[in-house]
Formats: sequence, structure tokens, C-alpha cells
Amino acid sequence: MGDERLVHLEARYAWLERHVLEQDKAMAEMGEELRKLRREIAALRQRDRIRAGEGATAEPEPPEPPPPHY
Repeated sequence: MGDERLVHLEARYAWLERHVLEQDKAMAEMGEELRKLRREIAALRQRDRIRAGEGATAEPEPPEPPPPHY
């Protein structure tokens, strides 16, 4: 009975260890994706600031009319 219990605990430990490694890998990938998205957002904000300074008008453009099927 004791050997069976030990084998069961070792199997659970091995599964948990593998699971933690997979989670670590996923977290690292998500961290890299987050860094990439933050850089893209910063670039878009910079581009918006540049565009706003070049041809800014006092009034925003009117919205487009709805399509004919509305």
C-alpha cells in the first residue's frame, strides 16, 4: 500500500512539474506579445500626435451617412 501511494504521489508531482513548465512557457510568450503590443500602441499614438499637428482642423469631420438599407 505504501509503495502504491508513493508511485501515485510521484506521478502527480511529475504531472504538476510539467504543467508548471508549460505555464511558464505560456506566460513568457504572453509577456513578449504584451511588449510587442505596447510598442505598437506607442507607435500609433506617436503617429496620431504627428498627424494631429500637421493638418488639424477646428471641427472634426462629420460622420459618414448610414448605408441605404437603414
